[in-house]
Amino acid sequence: MRAFYSGQFVLPLPPGHRFPMSRYALLRDRLLERLPSVEMDQAPRATDGELALAHTPQWIAAISDGSVTTHAMREIGFPWSEAMVERSRRSTGATIAACRAAFAGGVAANMAGGTHHAHADKGGGFCVFNDAAVAARLMQAEHGRSGRQLRVAVVDLDVHQGNGTASIFRNDPSVFTLSLHGQKNFPFRKEASDLDVELPDGCGDAEYLTALEHALDELDRRFSPGLVIYLAGADPFERDRLGRLKLSFDGLEARDRRVFDWAWQRRIPLAFAMAGGYASDIAETVQVQVGTFRVAFDYWRRWQNAAR
Repeated sequence: MRAFYSGQFVLPLPPGHRFPMSRYALLRDRLLERLPSVEMDQAPRATDGELALAHTPQWIAAISDGSVTTHAMREIGFPWSEAMVERSRRSTGATIAACRAAFAGGVAANMAGGTHHAHADKGGGFCVFNDAAVAARLMQAEHGRSGRQLRVAVVDLDVHQGNGTASIFRNDPSVFTLSLHGQKNFPFRKEASDLDVELPDGCGDAEYLTALEHALDELDRRFSPGLVIYLAGADPFERDRLGRLKLSFDGLEARDRRVFDWAWQRRIPLAFAMAGGYASDIAETVQVQVGTFRVAFDYWRRWQNAAR
């Protein structure tokens, strides 16, 4: 199974910044230790043309040359730097590469990504460019050469609503946006996804998994994708600082298994990104993410066995 990383591009954040930059290196180390069969490759750099499939030229230029306003960067939550620009491009490129690898092997990963708060013309919530939106549009362009339109489902299980993704694909019937998120959590002004499932504070494993089952059934009734992009946020975890939900390690593993199984039963290639995770003990966030990779690897092997 292939996974693409951009963790070597580290943002120069001030001391005490709440974004857990160290989790990307920790995830890579844990995967090398526990799942050495995962093939890790450096993420390619998304080009201006690729980014323009989901973002305005003005936004791409402002971020790239540093002319972006202080207010816009405050909304993102990072100081501007060349490293931030490079990382944002690489993180988007990782989801592009993961989608291509998923078409070849059934399942593939971006070891970062899930930057779903980025709109076409602005960023927000630690998100600069929307990797899932760019990748979905590029896959559609590449597969459109066959004469058939590729339909993409974005299954967003980060604890925060994918408002940027919903905004970009508003009124686009070729992409289905599903967001299962905390009702009272960020962003406080939400966009309309194709299917939004809002969960109360304190929601635990059983209630969450029931809601996910109903959501996937609804997706199945309304849409038939040729590609799934899965945002496997670790922030529904019960000890996440920003999550407000109460999922256990077992509950999150069951969540992942349900999504991968849904795609596998329909033989739909699936690319996944890690999205959010802000546990006070960063090792717990990484433990959730390693669990996602373990489930993903199981389903990747199913794809390989079926191809023999």
